[in-house]
Amino acid sequence: MSYLKEFLTQINQKDFHKFFILWEEYCTCDTVEAEEFSQLLKAVKSSPEMAKHFGEILETAIPLWKSIQNEEESYEILRLLVDLQTTNNPQLAELAVNTLKKRYGNDPKYDQRLRYAGLRSKENFQGALSKYDLIAHMAKNNIVFHTGGWGTGEIIDVSTVREHLIIEFENVSGRKDMSFANAFKTLIPLPATHFLARRFMDPDLLEKEGKQDPVGLLKLVLKDMGPKTAAEIKDELCELVIPEDEWTKWWQGARAKIKKDPMIETPETLKEPFYLRKAELSPEERIKSVIQNKVEPGEIIQSIYSFVRDTPTAVKNPETKKTLQDKLLQLLDSSHITHNQALQILLLLEQFFNYTKKESQLVQEIKKSESIEEIIKNIEIVALKKRVLIAVKESRPDWILLFLTLLLSTPQAQIRDYLLKELNKEDSRKQLEKTLKELLQKPSLAPDAFLWYFQKVVSEDKEAIPYQNKEGQNLFFESFLLLFNQLETQPSYKDLLKKMYNLLSGNRYALVRQILQGTSLEFTKEFLLLASKCQSLTDHDKKILLSLAEVVHPSLATAKKSKGISEDNETIWTTEEGYLRTKERVIQIGTVEIIENAKEIEAARALGDLRENSEFKFAQERRARLQSELKSLSQQLNRAQILTKNDINTHEVGVGSVVDVKDKQGTQTSYTLLGPWDANPDNNILSLNSKFAQAMVGKKVGDKFHFKDETYQIVKLRSFL
Repeated sequence: MSYLKEFLTQINQKDFHKFFILWEEYCTCDTVEAEEFSQLLKAVKSSPEMAKHFGEILETAIPLWKSIQNEEESYEILRLLVDLQTTNNPQLAELAVNTLKKRYGNDPKYDQRLRYAGLRSKENFQGALSKYDLIAHMAKNNIVFHTGGWGTGEIIDVSTVREHLIIEFENVSGRKDMSFANAFKTLIPLPATHFLARRFMDPDLLEKEGKQDPVGLLKLVLKDMGPKTAAEIKDELCELVIPEDEWTKWWQGARAKIKKDPMIETPETLKEPFYLRKAELSPEERIKSVIQNKVEPGEIIQSIYSFVRDTPTAVKNPETKKTLQDKLLQLLDSSHITHNQALQILLLLEQFFNYTKKESQLVQEIKKSESIEEIIKNIEIVALKKRVLIAVKESRPDWILLFLTLLLSTPQAQIRDYLLKELNKEDSRKQLEKTLKELLQKPSLAPDAFLWYFQKVVSEDKEAIPYQNKEGQNLFFESFLLLFNQLETQPSYKDLLKKMYNLLSGNRYALVRQILQGTSLEFTKEFLLLASKCQSLTDHDKKILLSLAEVVHPSLATAKKSKGISEDNETIWTTEEGYLRTKERVIQIGTVEIIENAKEIEAARALGDLRENSEFKFAQERRARLQSELKSLSQQLNRAQILTKNDINTHEVGVGSVVDVKDKQGTQTSYTLLGPWDANPDNNILSLNSKFAQAMVGKKVGDKFHFKDETYQIVKLRSFL
């Protein structure tokens, strides 16, 4: 499929000019590959703008079609050409009639169905072959696919007299009546063996087969649905065939097997699709596909490694093995490779080709190198990094120090696992414990390494590693929360912070439940204090953490003080203006915005295919946001209480207080503490729930309080009202 990828690129970029230049070149071919031609026409058909332009010059494709000898492939391509044509060329009409007569000439309803297809008058016969195929397929229990978003469906009844049929679809409720005219516009006939038909009729059987033979399932998808990216494959299979909670594990296993299958062409990037080949590649073709278009030594090394790793049987072929070995030796003698690339080539030759002529050179390189860390860092292939580490351990007396340094600096978990395994032995365990103690005391020195080891410590896999007892888990958990707080102010660790949050809150805070079980009251209080300083944890998170702590230590479940205001922690204090403003917002959502959104959804639904309909998705997302906001504000209104003079304590800080605060430099600032609906930080009106407000709640005139390493003093206190 030498042309297809380039054609797809131009279609995706909507570059008509470059597409037609490439098309002119394609038309000069004496013969074409039927599969490639078919995929090209399908891609054009899926792009309305491209299809419009292509339909005007479609006659230029007729000579290419005539070069196809296989009868089924010839019919498939002519059907696509007739779908795309817009000129109603008499020559093409004659070809279509002759082809249908040859295929369906014995059909007793041939003349009637020819009329439905538009080939009686031949004035407008676009899609004629597809229409005939569909009308011939219209029978009870047959399967069809709706291109407008209704999905796969089963024909329940057909009436040729009234020219309509009844169908049950997967994506719409109830049975749908459909005229033949609409059916021709939106339906595609599916054989019972088609992937979509099987997924609709018996997904359980397809799931069972897919788990037993994942490559077979993927071949079925690619055969019936055409080239698909990994994301598109997931859309077709995840949940509908393979359960969502099993997808990741299933896909990882399937992906490893796909790489070894000679019938599936695996893409080099995530955005490129998988292809199903028509025939297996020969060893020579497979080698050529591995190193073709590879110029940079690093790319060649990576490609050869991936090939011998994924297809170990291929290297057993003497000719294949010699070709790859010669390529590596040729690279090794080149003056364009780096020191690290030369080392990787030596490792590949030793590991996969039993080439020991230069093995001593490899050992010498490792022995004399003063920058093993840099060498490891610059080797991209994880398996080769491990080979270097094995050689380091075997040949260098300072291997323990090198391994400890790498344990904290290397990013790959696989390499860390190997380093830990080797260091966690009798001759090096004490030095490992010392390094881990330093990491425990200052996790910010190596945040990624800390999180990796923390997960080891709290895992259920009870391998004998330092700090895996209860005391060690508690110590690491405290450091985890300290690190969490430290990383909140460092944007470069945004992804790591997100990972830490997911670990903390995942599976209904299972990790917290595990850690708190059997801990002392002092540790639990310290945990709550550390958690309170983590700004990325929401109030809801902290409320749950407190509840979990109270389960372990019921003494923590004391009456919630509201600092002289109310003992009901759920009360939302507000001014009359804040209450009315929130109430008006609820009315606005319920009577105006949700109704407008319903109209948006209906308008977007009318645009067609809901899977590719961004307007419909955006409208649905807005509906979810509006419904969530309406529900939240309605619940809050039920808990709202308007502040009165009697609710405000003028002797200590609480809701309704106006507080004059002085910092250690002597600067005095006035803050008003109100409920969340009235907060306005720009005007120094703080929500009572804010961290700064909570730090001063309950304090009296003259009292000091601390916030973010700063000390403040209350100098004046009065009522907001």
